[in-house]
Amino acid sequence: MGRAVVSVQRVEESLHPQFIELWIAHRVEGGTTPEAAQRLALDGTLRNALCRNDICAFMAFVDDRPAGYVVLADSTRSLLVDSPCVSIDMLFVHSDLRRQGVGRALLTAACRYADRQGCEHLASAVPAGDRDANRFFARLGFAPETVRRVASAPTLQRKLAGEPRSQRVSLDLLQRRRDLRARTPRHDPKIAG
Repeated sequence: MGRAVVSVQRVEESLHPQFIELWIAHRVEGGTTPEAAQRLALDGTLRNALCRNDICAFMAFVDDRPAGYVVLADSTRSLLVDSPCVSIDMLFVHSDLRRQGVGRALLTAACRYADRQGCEHLASAVPAGDRDANRFFARLGFAPETVRRVASAPTLQRKLAGEPRSQRVSLDLLQRRRDLRARTPRHDPKIAG
């Protein structure tokens, strides 16, 4: 059996319903409940994002069946270096249609888009724990540049403020006990005899 024929189209308003359906499948595969994904998809945020000037999305089809999508954002490679870059914000291929060239077709569309935008680089945020995605991007020449870590503002504020005093005192006490044990010579029953 030959490789499937993959076609790619830019996501215009007529494709929004199919894109949203794929986006829901992506979220559910990532662990979101179908109900929660549905609520997120239908609140209008996705449609508004797809209409922004700095966002571009492409969908891939295999035999007229939606197979995957890529969402691109115009950006710079770094806030301090004004070098235009296209960021691959999301890349998803339906699990039934993987290893059929869908991801490559979507990235080909992303490369063409970057060329039209005058961008020399494409960047992608790949989840650190997703080995398959990391291998896929590495095989295509993407090199690791940074590790992007995310924290909620309340968590960061708590950590910056330090641990509660009672917890800090108990940790200090444990450390002092360990230090004392390490300095105290151990009694060896074989020698005492």
